[in-house]
Amino acid sequence: MYLVTAESRQKGLWLERLIENHGDSLLRLCFLYLGNVATAQDAVQDTFLKAYRHYAQFRGDSAEKTWLMRIAINTCKNYMRSPWMRFIDRSVIPESLPEPTAYDADLTDDTVIKEIMRLPHKYKEVLLLYYYQEMKTSEVAQALGIPEATVSIRLKRAREKLKPHFEEWYYEEWESEGKNRCAFSGTYYGR
Repeated sequence: MYLVTAESRQKGLWLERLIENHGDSLLRLCFLYLGNVATAQDAVQDTFLKAYRHYAQFRGDSAEKTWLMRIAINTCKNYMRSPWMRFIDRSVIPESLPEPTAYDADLTDDTVIKEIMRLPHKYKEVLLLYYYQEMKTSEVAQALGIPEATVSIRLKRAREKLKPHFEEWYYEEWESEGKNRCAFSGTYYGR
């Protein structure tokens, strides 16, 4: 017989809230990492199980979302290292992406996501967290376990790598200010 304690009931309610608040964004992140919906669902489930098991270790030094993203990223990295991943078709099909957030619901084609998925892993992960998970650079740094300055540099370099692919389509020149506006992110930055 299993005895339900107040603490286990509290953990259960906490987990339900996490799933409700962050489940969709974690699924989207895991899918973009792993390229397969079923594998992404498994990774999300593993993420929540790990969070539940380590409930007491969450100190509150970062936001819950940041903590969960870190667990999800590490879970995805572990999945990608496993030998059976070579048997999974990991090409991203935009139609199979989990429901988009309100932020990126207006994207009408898959060009941006295809180009992001072609970037080296270190650039792809900062873009996904910063733009698609709408995390601040400090939160991205905590989630990845790297300095905030490194996040900023990787974001800048990722934008530079993407710019040639979207020069005519996604970038608007601001001649008077000498700045570019990245249309898919709304970010302004100098040359």
